[in-house]
Amino acid sequence: MLLLAGAVLASTACRQFERLSIVRPSADRGEFTKVAPTYDVSGKNAKSARRQPPAQLLAVATTLYANGQLDDARVKAQQVLNADPASGDAHTLLALIASANGQAEDAGRYYQRALEIAPGKGAYANNYGIWLCGNGRVQESLPWFDKALLDPAYPTPATALANAGTCAQLAGQSSLAETKWRQALTIDAEMPSSLSGLANLQLERGQYLDARAFVQRWLAIAPQDAKALQLAVQIEQKQGDNVAAQRYLLRWQAINPGASLVPQTQ
Repeated sequence: MLLLAGAVLASTACRQFERLSIVRPSADRGEFTKVAPTYDVSGKNAKSARRQPPAQLLAVATTLYANGQLDDARVKAQQVLNADPASGDAHTLLALIASANGQAEDAGRYYQRALEIAPGKGAYANNYGIWLCGNGRVQESLPWFDKALLDPAYPTPATALANAGTCAQLAGQSSLAETKWRQALTIDAEMPSSLSGLANLQLERGQYLDARAFVQRWLAIAPQDAKALQLAVQIEQKQGDNVAAQRYLLRWQAINPGASLVPQTQ
């Protein structure tokens, strides 16, 4: 069965998400179980759609969503619910569609319904935590990431830990954020959001050598990441190594031609 996980943060999300990233699970990390056949995704063949079982309809709806055909995807997802009202994945897809349409409250209700259907599913708990964190309920979001970790079948616990770190930092709990990010890295040493979070945190604390180590690890897996390069410039300037800062600045300018580097606010 298709497992939809992750969320698109609403426009009301805290601006700090520009610096501290939420991890959105993807098919590349094995969090989608794909239905093998290829289906008509035009949304026009209603008779054929009615004959399709819910899993196939959901696969069509997901493909439509991925292609940006939100209205058609919503119709297909509703067809899934007509056939199977207890489809948590269909509710999750409708939440994603609602978020993409700027309907944050509707998205939250769909995430809650998915949890009511399958309260022990880690992906649903992580999704709801993301929604809460991005919609002004940061403190309330934290227990949901812990609940995601209680699901032994949840395929990416590092995701929930990284998201917990981000939201803990936004809640002003830096020590908890550091703990969660470090735990995430013990599971996935190349988790960019955890590396970036720790690099920023150590810079804020004046621990420049530690900050340098984390940003170097970040750049090792994402050498063209503009935010990582910008942070590296700041760290080297704080260290007094203007030569290294200039090297990072040149790399940043190479991917941002004509732009001026604006210092990040800590």
